[in-house]
Amino acid sequence: MEPKRNHPLFGGAFSITLPPGALDVSDFRPVPDNQEVFCHRGTEQSLIVELLELQAHVQGEAAARYHFEALGGVQGTGAEQVEAVEPLASHTLSLRGCRDAWVLCGRQRMAKENEAANEKDVILHLALFRLPQYGTDLLLTFNEPLSGSRPPEGHEAQYLPPWTLVDFERLVTSLTLLDPSIFGPRERS
Repeated sequence: MEPKRNHPLFGGAFSITLPPGALDVSDFRPVPDNQEVFCHRGTEQSLIVELLELQAHVQGEAAARYHFEALGGVQGTGAEQVEAVEPLASHTLSLRGCRDAWVLCGRQRMAKENEAANEKDVILHLALFRLPQYGTDLLLTFNEPLSGSRPPEGHEAQYLPPWTLVDFERLVTSLTLLDPSIFGPRERS
């Protein structure tokens, strides 16, 4: 099965190449307007693209760590561990106008929405794209539970391998802004 190339996000304002077996979570539960959420058809892996307010008070690597810790504060127990943080070279990205970008790998203990009793250890691969000209931090998160994946459902799910770091890298490098009007009118200097 081929990746879904040029998949529209946020009403067509962005596009991305999704990995095989990606299901749009908004097809079966509400998703906030600032998020696009996808889950793997046969595992508990998920992908989240979020448009967040720019956190101008943190810069560089500290900004990636800030968002990683914020995810833990909202969804987890505070037991976060950062394993690596690296800058992303702008020439490798399709997202033009990105002032700086970071990728972070870490672990957190998290639970799905409304399932606090079922916390799991999760590896998080996070890409942060800083777009200060739009007052936005764009966060792309790949969640990979370490254990307890649900069994595949249905015939097709049996043949879908779990997503890998190659799939995450394809997400990061294929993310493209098509319509800047998603950020609203820009102030003229």
